[in-house]
Amino acid sequence: MSTRKGEQTKALIVQKASKLFNSQGYMASSISGIMHETGLKKGGIYNHFESKEELMLSAFSYSIEMMSHSFSEALAGKKGCMERLLAIASIFERHAKNELLPGGCPLLNAAIEADDADPVLREKVCAAMRELLELIARYVRMGIEMGEVREGADPEFVATIMISTLEGALMLSKLYGNQVHMERAMQHMQSFLTAELGLPSQE
Repeated sequence: MSTRKGEQTKALIVQKASKLFNSQGYMASSISGIMHETGLKKGGIYNHFESKEELMLSAFSYSIEMMSHSFSEALAGKKGCMERLLAIASIFERHAKNELLPGGCPLLNAAIEADDADPVLREKVCAAMRELLELIARYVRMGIEMGEVREGADPEFVATIMISTLEGALMLSKLYGNQVHMERAMQHMQSFLTAELGLPSQE
């Protein structure tokens, strides 16, 4: 019973900390802030985590799990390359509107901070980004195999342009507090996919 309670407390800490880290930043967030969010004392937190870094990494992993769940929900029932790629793009649009995780996209937020100051976090961010890039590239490859995407299309190129465009638009929308940047990116995404992959337009 005590073991299960301990696991529940640890999960609560991770959940609360992930919101704080994603909203205020990994380096800027303090243990006192986590204490305030969880209602626990410092000893109660360090009873489950050896350091702030360990908690930070666990919180990032939790945020990425939540983001992956959002992708799975958006992709459910979608058929064809265009539908699936636009479903992926829609998650970034929802992040711009703060409809998902507090603070927006955890990948964007962590990537901005994940430099040489914390190589472990940087590697986890890189791994999560690689998975997202590969998800996009995989759907493009499937489209080519199914004959709905033109021969010669470059899956990795499409993935890079999609993520660069969407994350950049998300950053601008967040910086200026104006959704127009993401709206423009979504409009461009439609025309980009139609032209680059030879897909029919989804009007």
